[in-house]
Amino acid sequence: MDLYFSPLACSMASRIALYEAGAPARFIEVDLKTRRTLEGEDFLAINPLGLVPAIRTDDGEILTENAAVLQYIADHLPSAALAPGAGMARSRLQQWLCFIGTELHQALFVPLFDPKTPDEVKARTLEKGDSRLSYLDQHLTDREFLLDRFSVADAYLFAVLNWKIATPVDLERWPGVRDYYTRLKERPSVARALSEEHALYAVGQARHRAA
Repeated sequence: MDLYFSPLACSMASRIALYEAGAPARFIEVDLKTRRTLEGEDFLAINPLGLVPAIRTDDGEILTENAAVLQYIADHLPSAALAPGAGMARSRLQQWLCFIGTELHQALFVPLFDPKTPDEVKARTLEKGDSRLSYLDQHLTDREFLLDRFSVADAYLFAVLNWKIATPVDLERWPGVRDYYTRLKERPSVARALSEEHALYAVGQARHRAA
């Protein structure tokens, strides 16, 4: 399996899931400014939207969109138990993947990252984000994971919450979310992925400054 990723982007969730499963993969870094891989491949030929993650399966199929990629990894590596099977438990997983993707990733963090977003829009975004993070905080209070055990939804949520380092989102306001983030940061698969991608991000920033 090939995983197309960009350091510290939401694609880190897929790296975490692969490390959690102890599965081999080829990690192909994408420069999101040039939309090319570091090997010179045109990433737009892989995903015309230019977004990570994308995977190329062992059968040569290309799959995009974070929730779909994460569920594919979980189903492809069932021994790691990263996703429930069919039924309500699987629907709950999909519920959290949708919540993370729409209410946190796109609705909260994307506008905060965009330098073109006016200050008043960012302030409104943070205000609206309060209810989303309060909802998450209530769910995570006295819970170790989103579901009954670690799942790909936790991998995605950690990757998104980690963006607090580059935004005004302060997890101290939500102790349940803060403690969850702190616990997951120490999980071996998460710690490894985070350390590696921090280093790759620093290299990428130096490369852009030198260009």
